[in-house]
Amino acid sequence: MPGKDAAAEIPLDDIDRRIIAELTRDGRMSVTQVAENVHISRAHAYSRISRLTSDGVLTRFTALVDPIKAGLKSSAYVTLKLKQDSWRELRDQLGAIPEVHHIALVGGDFDVILLVRAVDNIDLRRVIFDQLQTMPGVLDTQTFLVFEDVDTR
Repeated sequence: MPGKDAAAEIPLDDIDRRIIAELTRDGRMSVTQVAENVHISRAHAYSRISRLTSDGVLTRFTALVDPIKAGLKSSAYVTLKLKQDSWRELRDQLGAIPEVHHIALVGGDFDVILLVRAVDNIDLRRVIFDQLQTMPGVLDTQTFLVFEDVDTR
């Protein structure tokens, strides 16, 4: 899971940032197209992408999925309050739940926020009540239903 063990910041220049922007916009973009869009040679683009990947800046290439069209009609942000020192143990357990699409350790009134996507409200209820709330180390949950998603990437 990215961010699991924070590493030193990798210095990025303008070309790196432009390559990242291109691949964020379209992760399936060919190296040739990235090179053309960034105005560098294909070999240079290839070596930059390889370095960004090996340095852990680019962690994976993935598709953005429309959750509704994919049959995930119910989404919620679920916050968790945890027992002290339970984060490391719970992090991997939370990541193993297929309906959990994003996990963030945060500061504030709660400790963790999750994006949970389910086929319907019955399935969402099952995930929250039967899986999340029963985990040792989870003291409290709060659920915020998502009425509409807007992906800005």
